[in-house]
Amino acid sequence: MASSATIEGDYDYIIVGAGPAGCVLANRLSADPQTRVLLLEAGKHDNYHWIHIPVGYLYCIGNPRTDWMMKTAPEPGLNGRTLLYPRGKVLGGCTSINGMIYMRGQAADYDGWRQMGNKGWGWDDVLPYFRKTEDHYLGASDQHGSGGEWKVSKQRVNWDILLAFQRAAQEFGIHPTDDFNSGTNEGSGFFEVNQNRGVRWNAAKAFLKPVRNRANLRVITEAHTDHILLNGKRAEGVSFRKDGKIHEVRAQREVLLTAGAINSPKILELSGIGRADILSSLGLPIVHALAGVGENLQDHLQLRTVYGVSNALTLNHKANSVLGKLAMGLEYALRRSGPLSMAPSQLGMFSRSDDSRDTPDLEYHVQPLSTDKLGDPLHPYPAITVSVCNLRPESVGSTHTASTDCDVQPDIRLNYLAAESDRIVALKSIGQVRKIMQAEALKRYSPKELLPGPAVTSEKDLLHAIGDIGTTIFHPIGTCKMGQDDRAVVNDRLQVHGLDGLRVIDASIMPKIVSGNTASPVVMIAEKAAEMILAGHKAQ
Repeated sequence: MASSATIEGDYDYIIVGAGPAGCVLANRLSADPQTRVLLLEAGKHDNYHWIHIPVGYLYCIGNPRTDWMMKTAPEPGLNGRTLLYPRGKVLGGCTSINGMIYMRGQAADYDGWRQMGNKGWGWDDVLPYFRKTEDHYLGASDQHGSGGEWKVSKQRVNWDILLAFQRAAQEFGIHPTDDFNSGTNEGSGFFEVNQNRGVRWNAAKAFLKPVRNRANLRVITEAHTDHILLNGKRAEGVSFRKDGKIHEVRAQREVLLTAGAINSPKILELSGIGRADILSSLGLPIVHALAGVGENLQDHLQLRTVYGVSNALTLNHKANSVLGKLAMGLEYALRRSGPLSMAPSQLGMFSRSDDSRDTPDLEYHVQPLSTDKLGDPLHPYPAITVSVCNLRPESVGSTHTASTDCDVQPDIRLNYLAAESDRIVALKSIGQVRKIMQAEALKRYSPKELLPGPAVTSEKDLLHAIGDIGTTIFHPIGTCKMGQDDRAVVNDRLQVHGLDGLRVIDASIMPKIVSGNTASPVVMIAEKAAEMILAGHKAQ
């Protein structure tokens, strides 16, 4: 156990949270041996075998060893259901438990951020940072990087039923694409993944482990940050708990909050920074009123449709067979390929819910398996899951600390389907899936709709069914959004409005959700932030 003498003290930068942003920042800021960097992580080391075997996400989500074990409040749009809301609590953060999909979003997403007044955040501005961090399996190009830390690989598994679905989608008008990450992601293809030879490549492996031996970098795990230490309007350090003791550490330059879209606003509020009414209701001091803290919560809602199939091999069959399990284990042990190397989703598609859309607003995740819910046993019959997400939801929620007790999880309210436009897109999504499943390319598999079910046809019944099958796809963003309006928390340099020495650098700063998965955009955000931080220090 580290003594107080080795923990407490002064650093140049204190980073709170070792998710993707924290790992990138720790790497970049400690490159100068004269710069002292402290990285605090509430979770444990990532030396847990299920983190590294790709299919192990099933054993990491809902596991207190790696997951914060959060839940949402009852969701009215989901028929009052409460959802499990996984968040990584381990070195690497959510990149240690997520679906490993490498996705940037669309150029229009970032151009939209810039048009909101966030200078330097357009597509042309951020593309160099995506490329800098990337080590793409095809090598360098105008769109992709080579030699960076963030490995991007092909998946090492094939399923005939997924190829048939891709052909069916082409009949519908969704054509194959070679690259989802060139600024437009329209089309169908197999997701590229953050893996290295069939093993998960998390942010800790990519950015943290290569520099762990730097004398000027200290990483402390199982360190729960309670609040930021403020002197007037300047952040001077943080208070955290480890091994039953309270420690205070000071930052000579800046405190960098990288705890994610749920925990970053919680830490701000526990520090007296946030909505005055929320703070007052809990008896917290109003040190710095910021109305946007915890607001603007956005997430992608996925609608999980299930279709039984015939004449097709699916993971359901393999996973429910002793011989199938042995064969999968042997293939992975010998080749690091096969079902154990699978990302949760293999085939991806991006399409438009209707012709009025300028760019795709739907993302499909197609899987050669089916289950009642994530983590449950696979069904005993062959089936596939076709999940579809509204990429640009209008419904907005919030997350706020629920107690002055730091160990109480926040009150998370997504407000899924609250906006009428989202309900319309949800209905169109199901209709699009049903049309694709009727295509000639799938007829030999005799697809049979199991969820929501062919008897569900009226708009009223379908909306109710959508409330039953809808669930999170784990992309919360926006709760400390970047901007200049009265609900913005940080400026375009990610500095907290009205405070010195404090930045937020994670998915919470996104003003609008990107049109795809969110892990790699966070890597980009941190890479850009590191450059801004270092440039600002040199200018002083």
